[in-house]
Amino acid sequence: MGFEELDTLLARHVRADETTAIDGLHIAKVECAAPPTMEMSGTVLAVLARGVKRLAVGDQVHEYRPGDYLVASVDLPVTGQFVGAGPGRPALGFALVLDPAVIAELLLDAAPTDLVRTRSAAVPGIAVGSLTPELLDASVRLLRLLDHPRDRAALAPLIKREILWRLITGDQGAAIRQLGLADSGLRHIARAVRWIRDNYDEPFRVADLARLAGMSPSAFYRNFQAVTTQSPIQFQKRVRLEQARLLLASRPNDVTAIAHRVGYDSPSQFSREYRRLFGRPPSQDAPGAHRAPTVA
Repeated sequence: MGFEELDTLLARHVRADETTAIDGLHIAKVECAAPPTMEMSGTVLAVLARGVKRLAVGDQVHEYRPGDYLVASVDLPVTGQFVGAGPGRPALGFALVLDPAVIAELLLDAAPTDLVRTRSAAVPGIAVGSLTPELLDASVRLLRLLDHPRDRAALAPLIKREILWRLITGDQGAAIRQLGLADSGLRHIARAVRWIRDNYDEPFRVADLARLAGMSPSAFYRNFQAVTTQSPIQFQKRVRLEQARLLLASRPNDVTAIAHRVGYDSPSQFSREYRRLFGRPPSQDAPGAHRAPTVA
């Protein structure tokens, strides 16, 4: 019964902009298959009622479908694609933004000591787990509140906390717990990830990022790869090229200027690396500039 009701609620409340009346809850619907799309993962729980999605992070590919859930505990650049969607069989799912402050409160108030002994090592920033009956039930109850405006303010925060607790104690709980621990390896790496994303056009030394993260250079490098599946330099290159692709959508004839804008001194190197990532040189690429749906 849970999946049938989940499907019904999602279909009833999906909007073109994917927002809902509950803060942090987004619903997405994809009518047909499309080429892989670059997007940012956000820090979310994602659940599908229909369809299958593949999400590539560096060289790793994660696939999830009804019966699974995906958690992204760091906002990473990813390549997403729905498979199997088509006329009459749209993909449908929801994403719930993960709140580190609420996770921290739960760990402080309720978590047994053994659940918070993962402070030093970072874990992958994206993982797939099995959707338990308890997590499915809580998700359905949260979506039911979309039909009951009077109850939302009182009950939505409580059900969100329950969902986070199910994640904390679930098979991907290590990543969720680290999201709430101020001194966890994942939180330290997330700080460096944000710096690279905000300053993608600037050169950096790994030692400086390690200092920002409060780690030795060797520990930082090891943990950064564990979370992002890429080295810091590879990660910056990916962010630069994805930003360039967005800029090219509105300025397709300005390749050299865009190459310099995103931090490349050599336009020819920019073109080579762009083609290696996207399959076409920047002068011939015509990407869509829209952001792919959070769950889609």
